[in-house]
Amino acid sequence: MRRVRHEAGGGPGVLLLEEVPVPEPGPGELLVRAEAVGVTLPAVRKVREGTGPVPLGGEVAGVVAAVGEGVTGYAVGDRVTGLCFSHAYAELAVVQEKMASRIPDRATAVDAVALVRSGLVARGAHAAGRPRPGDAVLVTAAASAIGTLALQYAKAGGASRVVAAVSSADKAQFVRALGADEVVLYGDASWGDPVDVVLDGVGGELLGPAVRSLAPGGRLVAFSSGGGTVDAYELLVRGASVIGFQMAAVARDEPDVYARWLDELWELHREGTLRPRVCAEIPLAEAARAHEVIESRRNLGKVVLVP
Repeated sequence: MRRVRHEAGGGPGVLLLEEVPVPEPGPGELLVRAEAVGVTLPAVRKVREGTGPVPLGGEVAGVVAAVGEGVTGYAVGDRVTGLCFSHAYAELAVVQEKMASRIPDRATAVDAVALVRSGLVARGAHAAGRPRPGDAVLVTAAASAIGTLALQYAKAGGASRVVAAVSSADKAQFVRALGADEVVLYGDASWGDPVDVVLDGVGGELLGPAVRSLAPGGRLVAFSSGGGTVDAYELLVRGASVIGFQMAAVARDEPDVYARWLDELWELHREGTLRPRVCAEIPLAEAARAHEVIESRRNLGKVVLVP
């Protein structure tokens, strides 16, 4: 089968297509014949920053080709999506049963990789921020796969004002179509009137202006792998707080919550309340190009590899 391998050295130019044997699913694992693979920002950052080879993990959606020992919830032929932590950029990928979920008949594999992981993170970040109806909510990386769904969650949750923070003005029309009432640019001197909740998917240098945009008692939810430092004095003068959110912790420690959010996600998708956006479907052999789209911040929604 074909698989994309990362070689040491950093940068998208070291993603190489290779022929390898088909992997065997171990205990509690599914072998999935991939129809779509979602490219994630953490994977892109690992390639850019890593000094050695890194596994190219990501969301995988397709059909179960084989099951490992002890698997009871799925059978060969089932349509599933799930997060693969090892080699996701492949024609066949191994997914842990506990990280898999069924794809409804009405949805495509591309729908699934655009919706499930990004939607669960957006849902969890929204829950962590505890917005009340009438609150103002600001979303950074608002044109990203997670950001587009976070905007829609905020709107559906009754936010009085939804602010989209983006890297360039050419994304304004796109995020407004998803429900943003206002659009601000990262480099703006001010991000407008204060907000009650910030959902931050960027981190780094944006944490400063994000905290300064909070109203008294506001909450910033940090769910990015971008790191960064928060000025404690800025929190003190606002009586504000920063909350870290990690989807993996919910999947591991609160399976009932995870399952409920997943059911809710597909129902909102069926209703048309959540509309995932896919900006590019790129052949597996051109994985480096998919990374470059994200690196250059040109993506409007999800970038998907199609084996």
